[in-house]
Amino acid sequence: MALTATDWIVIAAYLLLNLLISLYYRRRSSGSTEEFFVSGRNVSWWLAGTSMVATTFAADTPLLVTGLVARNGISGNWLWWSLCLSGMMTVFFFARYWRRSEILTDIEFVELRYSGKPAAFLRGFRALYLGALMNCLILGWVIKAMISITTVLLGDVIAQGRVLSIGLGGHEFFQYTLGAPAHTALLICVLILVPFTGIYTFIGGLWGVLVTDLFQFALKMTMIIVLAWVAVSKLGGMALLKIQLSQVGAAARVSGQTTSNILSFFPSFHLGWTTDALWTLPVLTFALFLAVQWWADWYPGAEPGGGGYVAQRMFSAKDEKNSLGATLWFNIAHYAMRSWPWIVTGLVAVAVYSVHGGLHPSAEFAAEPEKGYVMIMRDYLPPALRGLMIAAFLAAFMSTVGTQLNWGTSYLINDFYRRFIVKHGNDKHYVFVSKLFIVMLVILSGYTAAHINSIQAAWQLLLGMGAGTGGVLLLRWYWWRINAWSEISSMIAAFVVSLSLTRVHFAGNDSVVFAKTALITAGVTTLVWIITTLVTPAEPEQLLLKFYRRVHPTVHGWKHIAALAPEMPPVRDLAANAFDWIMGCTLIYSAMFGIGEIVLQEWLPGFILLVCAALSGYFIFWSLSRRGWKTLSGREPVPLSPSLKNSPDSL
Repeated sequence: MALTATDWIVIAAYLLLNLLISLYYRRRSSGSTEEFFVSGRNVSWWLAGTSMVATTFAADTPLLVTGLVARNGISGNWLWWSLCLSGMMTVFFFARYWRRSEILTDIEFVELRYSGKPAAFLRGFRALYLGALMNCLILGWVIKAMISITTVLLGDVIAQGRVLSIGLGGHEFFQYTLGAPAHTALLICVLILVPFTGIYTFIGGLWGVLVTDLFQFALKMTMIIVLAWVAVSKLGGMALLKIQLSQVGAAARVSGQTTSNILSFFPSFHLGWTTDALWTLPVLTFALFLAVQWWADWYPGAEPGGGGYVAQRMFSAKDEKNSLGATLWFNIAHYAMRSWPWIVTGLVAVAVYSVHGGLHPSAEFAAEPEKGYVMIMRDYLPPALRGLMIAAFLAAFMSTVGTQLNWGTSYLINDFYRRFIVKHGNDKHYVFVSKLFIVMLVILSGYTAAHINSIQAAWQLLLGMGAGTGGVLLLRWYWWRINAWSEISSMIAAFVVSLSLTRVHFAGNDSVVFAKTALITAGVTTLVWIITTLVTPAEPEQLLLKFYRRVHPTVHGWKHIAALAPEMPPVRDLAANAFDWIMGCTLIYSAMFGIGEIVLQEWLPGFILLVCAALSGYFIFWSLSRRGWKTLSGREPVPLSPSLKNSPDSL
């Protein structure tokens, strides 16, 4: 893929703009760790929510979706669509609590809720486990995706054996003979892109990350829509794309590969629970996603109850209403807005590159279907847009890397270094050490990327290691009996069981094996932490009372403690929150499938689903309004009318 001088100018301008934004916020972010990590808790809902969306829009996500479509059809996306159930629960059950807690990281919550040496151990362990180990794994697979993108897009430029030289006035200063393209792409990512992202991250802090995320999200969304539009147009429109996909399906059926429809939003239930047919999700895996995974499994960006960089954005919000609004906007944009440009491009890749009757069958696509997204960029995007598309992928890459570096460093500084190593340093010292940790994470993530073989395998490894821990993360807000040993035992059990199951051979394809191992891990882990909770002592009453007064959770599950704080009126909002959660999930799925039907030119069902989404949105607005959460403009809830002040569902 040849890049013109204009393309390189666009790419350079994009990189320069990111650097200028971080320099603008340099002085503001260097004042204190609160400014550096949570932007002084003064961020509006639209900026915090957009930053969440930009972070989850990584360089690997379009590739992952393309691979899912190629293997399991559109229904394969339930791997992440199911997490909407957890995301909307965070919006209505937990966002206000997180902001109310007034902490710097979600790991700091451990010693707000638990006490003694078990709590201190848990906080330090989670800081290292999540801030270093898991963070480097996430960064590693994001870099791995960028390596695949760079290899395909710049294959001609980084061809093996080509000599690159830098000189001036006839004098050569530097000469390098390129090795294998994948190795050269790794060097480009690790020695140029990741360090550059690290520079603007530690210069601008979270303010710099938030504002660059806003710019990057606009660029990314524009370009993935443009790519999907161009790719479909090149095939003659959506009607001809569907005809070509039906021909590919017919060829696959002749070879005995599938009897499924790649365009179906749901699995082929008639094929049985553990089918290994092409273009359908095994029903067992679908059941895992909808019934267990969304509440039981820990996964970055979709933690049950919220956590990680999503919690960090909630901490940075101006107030509780902006925290709720940010997570609501995040879920709408994440699921309803972004799905279809990726899916459509994945469908085009199948129509063009499938070995089952594709227009241009590709062995490369058959071996690694994730690359289909980048191959469409290479083969179908006009030269005038290539620079912008590469800039968009750089934006996807850098927004995620920037957030991961800032978020991971916040754990290492606030929950390990300041908590256990240097307890009484000043803010300038901690900000300086934060920048050193960013450099360390850059180096470790590059090493991790070199040893990851599959993006989807890394995704499934993360889900497996967190299977079953979600129940604790949810109930620690709603049940006083949860203690530090509940969390510790869940983490140990999930790790031991998931690691042990890697030595067990299960029948079925990768999706079926993943479902079986995840179900076993979640079941065993849940049983372990429940037993541990019941046989270990509860946290001290004084600590629980302090937590209750600070967070003021719903009285259900806290009646024993609430009785010790008679000055605080009990909150009974479970029913109202559950109603909002149901309406929120209906809003997201109706909007997402409605947009999908319209994209596929199924006009009537698309219109009906969008009407359902609009009605769900209205009911959420009505419910929040009657509880004093009508607007997001001020710091205090709108006063309740006298008739509602004594309502059992009022705040």
